Amino acid sequence: MTADRSLKPLAGASALALLAILAGGALLSLAIEAMGGRTEGFATFDSYLWRIARFTLVQALLSMLLSVALAVPLARALHAHPAFPGRAMILRLFALPLALPALVAVLGITSIYGRNGLLAATFRALGLDAKPDIYGLTGILIAHVFFNLPLATRLILSGLDSIPEDYWKLASQLGMNGWARFRLIEWPVIRRNLSGIAGLIFMLCITSFTIVLTLGGGPRATTLEVAIYQALHFDFDIARAVSLTLLQLCLTIAVLAVLGLSGRPAEEGFSLHTATRRFDRPPLGAKLLDGGLILFGLVFVGLPIAGTVVSGLAADLLRLLSERLVWQAILTSLILGASAAALSLIISLALVMAREYLANERRDAPPTLFERALDLGASLIMVVPPIVIGAGWFILSRHFVDPFSLAPIMVVSVNAAMAIPFAFRILRPSWDTAASRHNRLCAQLGIAGWNRLRLIDWPALARPLGVAFAFAMALSLGDLGTIALFGNNSIQTLPFLLLQRMGSYRTEDAAGLALILGFLCLLLMIIADRGASRLARKESGNNG
Repeated sequence: MTADRSLKPLAGASALALLAILAGGALLSLAIEAMGGRTEGFATFDSYLWRIARFTLVQALLSMLLSVALAVPLARALHAHPAFPGRAMILRLFALPLALPALVAVLGITSIYGRNGLLAATFRALGLDAKPDIYGLTGILIAHVFFNLPLATRLILSGLDSIPEDYWKLASQLGMNGWARFRLIEWPVIRRNLSGIAGLIFMLCITSFTIVLTLGGGPRATTLEVAIYQALHFDFDIARAVSLTLLQLCLTIAVLAVLGLSGRPAEEGFSLHTATRRFDRPPLGAKLLDGGLILFGLVFVGLPIAGTVVSGLAADLLRLLSERLVWQAILTSLILGASAAALSLIISLALVMAREYLANERRDAPPTLFERALDLGASLIMVVPPIVIGAGWFILSRHFVDPFSLAPIMVVSVNAAMAIPFAFRILRPSWDTAASRHNRLCAQLGIAGWNRLRLIDWPALARPLGVAFAFAMALSLGDLGTIALFGNNSIQTLPFLLLQRMGSYRTEDAAGLALILGFLCLLLMIIADRGASRLARKESGNNG
């Protein structure tokens, strides 16, 4: 942070080189396997591959359509009733799925919709013979909507909250009915961000791994990422794994290209907004309908979270916490998570510093290729998904070492890359603001090195660094993708141990481990959220 300004581009170039090695090594491995004659049958994209690719697209499309179709009326209902009892609590509840690891949420969903869940018990109490089947496409859709409905609702609500109050005052004076207000005031704002929101959800569902792995229910409900894991971990079919990985990479790039054309949603949806004052008085029927929609959203999101807590508390937590294997998994998760978070911060800060230096040097000139590469490096994980990186290095390393011996290195590296887009977004505003305020004065006074770190940089960056670290560690702590590929009996994280207990039908142990994992991740996300809120208040105070 306090190095000579001329070293900042070198730091950025070094960070890019590390990311290039991580992604380039995986892609090079795939190219070698594809062209070096080591993958007999590689070029045969048979019906199995196309069926998996088709299911990957179909489940993502259906998940996106369901999430958006439910989010639009739910966001409108929340916006139309700023005084709805518990509205602020509901919006905070809608932020919880962002903090929950997918594996924890899956157990909560099965506790409600599974064969022995709350819904099945309700059917039995009513004398009905219906038996819910959570596995397969149905379970995947429910889980994806559980995660993406709150996200889409908050993003759409963010746009609605940006509508000036004068619009609603004028609509009330003109006597507009509900349809006219929606068509002329609300829909233009919703439509502006809808394509970006839909594209984001579609991308998240295409790269979904844990949900499909646990709820897929067999070959008929398998996506490309899960098929890659199965080809390497169970069948050790390198040819099949290479074909699947290349297909997944092409699909990801194509979706990102379309997503780039559709725009991006507003980022304000991740914060809690003050409701806009409305001057209209909805009729009783509209109030009842909006109230029903809000209650539906509350129940749909709240029940699996409550199910996770209830099932976890029903487990024998004292026995679990007395197991040495559980404590080893917790310690391993914390060490690997902290290491991944630290690495993501180092790389992100190097990218941020180099980008700020280059932007100041070029002044009004257009961005250079190097500067654009720094932005691309921060979004690397969106271009090359974690499963592609993991599969590439797994295939490459098997020629030299035992791939499972690389588990710690790969988990830390891939999870760090996965957290860089978020850490970059958190650190960049604070760094750019501090640099614009202090660079010239520090140069005039000759403040550099350790003195600048102690007196200038650290006070400005301590809080955003802490926020980024907590967020990155929470993401790494709950990740299953890389450890599922490289994990073994000698190194097990908490998600890996949870998956093993689920696979051996030790559901009570899995519920207890899910509660422990969810608590750790939620604690880190609370720290990150409070730090981010303080940063926002500080920035607004400085701007004011």
